[in-house]
Amino acid sequence: MADGYRVHVNTVQVGGVALQLRTLVDRQQFWDPDGEAERAGISSSTWPLFGVVWPSGSVLADQMTRTPVAGLRVLEIGCGIAMASMVVQRRLGNITASDHHPLAPTFLLANLALNGLPPLPYAAGNWALHDAAFGEFDLIIGSDVLYEPAHPAMVAQFIQWHAAPQAQVIIVDPDRGNRSAFARGMAAIGFAQTVRRVTELPSGGGAWKGRVLSYQRALPE
Repeated sequence: MADGYRVHVNTVQVGGVALQLRTLVDRQQFWDPDGEAERAGISSSTWPLFGVVWPSGSVLADQMTRTPVAGLRVLEIGCGIAMASMVVQRRLGNITASDHHPLAPTFLLANLALNGLPPLPYAAGNWALHDAAFGEFDLIIGSDVLYEPAHPAMVAQFIQWHAAPQAQVIIVDPDRGNRSAFARGMAAIGFAQTVRRVTELPSGGGAWKGRVLSYQRALPE
């Protein structure tokens, strides 16, 4: 038991490397004694979603084991337990993790310590707000961030604010139905899309249906 919620430590394999992950025991948890989550617009039903391992997050972490990241400024949006961010950090990417959940940085610090990794930059990310101090990034990554009809436009706008002039974006989507709207939003800000279907989870995790959406924006010639 940690404060008012239950956690445990799982071992997951990512690219042949074992990661120790402190996660919520299940999706029945809720703890918001000071109303911080409520003020951030997080309901009791959505409160626990940040703190578990999702298939899309596993696919994104696996993708980061083979995506060039060394020396790049990388931002993970909606990071949850930030498994992909830890992979990027191991591979010498200059990673910033971000999420809207008030407990995300607490879980991030615990998981970094469990894996013998140093602290990494964290920023509270609200996709609806433009914060110039957030900075610009060469690579923006995320998993299952298009789950509400309003999210494609919000995420595309957030990317426009924080993508470097020559930038790449990688989003893992479990076929929630909002992919086409996101592609249109990304095209409107100059990003070309390529899609890779995924039918199996990494490390023998079983069958899964989703896509890795990759976007590239280049400087005009």
